[in-house]
Amino acid sequence: MEYAENILGTIGNTPLVKLNKLVEELPCLVLAKYETFNPGNSVKDRMAVKMIEDAEADGRLKPGGTIIEGTSGNTGMGLALAAVVKGYKTICVISDKQSKEKMDILRAVGSKVVVCPTNVDPEDPKSYYSTSKRLAEETPNSWYVNQYDNLSNTAAHYESTGPEIWKQTDGKVTHFLVGVGTGGTISGVGKYLKEQNPNIKVWGIDTYGSVFKKYHETGIFDENEIYPYITEGIGEDIIPKNVNFDVIDGFTKVTDKDAAIYTQKLAKLEGMFLGNSAGAAIKGLLQLKDQFKKDDVVVVLFHDHGSRYVGKMFNDEWMRDRGFIEDKLTSAQDVINNHLDKPLITVKTEELVSHAIERMKAYKISQIPVEDSSGFVGAVDEADLLRKYIENKDISNLPIKEVMHKPFPIVSKNTPIEAISKLFDRDNNAVLVKLSNDEYQIITKYDIISVL
Repeated sequence: MEYAENILGTIGNTPLVKLNKLVEELPCLVLAKYETFNPGNSVKDRMAVKMIEDAEADGRLKPGGTIIEGTSGNTGMGLALAAVVKGYKTICVISDKQSKEKMDILRAVGSKVVVCPTNVDPEDPKSYYSTSKRLAEETPNSWYVNQYDNLSNTAAHYESTGPEIWKQTDGKVTHFLVGVGTGGTISGVGKYLKEQNPNIKVWGIDTYGSVFKKYHETGIFDENEIYPYITEGIGEDIIPKNVNFDVIDGFTKVTDKDAAIYTQKLAKLEGMFLGNSAGAAIKGLLQLKDQFKKDDVVVVLFHDHGSRYVGKMFNDEWMRDRGFIEDKLTSAQDVINNHLDKPLITVKTEELVSHAIERMKAYKISQIPVEDSSGFVGAVDEADLLRKYIENKDISNLPIKEVMHKPFPIVSKNTPIEAISKLFDRDNNAVLVKLSNDEYQIITKYDIISVL
């Protein structure tokens, strides 16, 4: 009979899968190292078990202990699975930009999840780096994994992932590409492959908002490059000890939008239901097309499974809200379609300014058309009211007709977006769209920006 002693025995020996439609423009053979076949559905299972076993061996992790780690989700999953088998508890500290699915999955396998803000410096007490360290200091019989600086991370890929790729390609691999986060995968695989053949090129996929590319090229850690980004699992605002820049030939950066779009394309064109970093990896591969020749064998590693991103990259509403879906929007009708269910909020000429302010706060809006029995006769906006309030503190008790400005322009629902945008100026922040004799909607500057 053939069986594994426990679930950890199924880690590794993941398949290589040929990419087809998405790489038609490339002259070479492109193979995906498909890491979702690991039991935790990600490449991180490999290093999670290696780090635990090394910590057990040298006494850092003791029986019945608690494993604590800051994670984007996948390492936490690998640690949690190993903890279940080996009898440990886990606390995963995760940033709030990670998908809800990742958090739910970690809880499902028995891990406690602590969520921290993304947009803070690594040294900030609220960051997931600092929180992980603090929890490890406060929790008896605990071990702080620190995957970023724990070199067992790199060793796992030097001992397993690298040799697998070399064997599966019969030593014919010429390029290896992978998204870089902690740096363990690229450094471990890169070191092993270059020991077999120094001519193999190793490329890292980075994201905008991360420091890797510039640091590799110049040796400068540029804090001005650090800003929040959406892509999950790659990029860093620190330089982890696991990143061995000596085995990396170069980096290419991929935008959040491209990473998200190509995550969807992998599913729809290749049948590969993968995570966000895979989208970044395949787009980075295409950006490097000039690096490849006819007889090259390029291996790109795909980290994790698409089930962890169903509410994000595989949700068209989420994609559209971030401008990642390029709908063909041409007219006023296209712009107002997403708020047709909301009534147009107006105010009467004889109502008080305080009434308009209450409606602005209640509906979270900045502009309100003013009407009387004849129709629209004026408008008010928050900038207007603020300016006039500074001039007269009793403005709240004035009738709207005394503070309103000229009415917003009215256009038909078929008016082109280009024509509408020309109606906005310093004194006019909105346009009304006539849908029928007595039905109108409003388009603001924010609406136009949102669809561009």
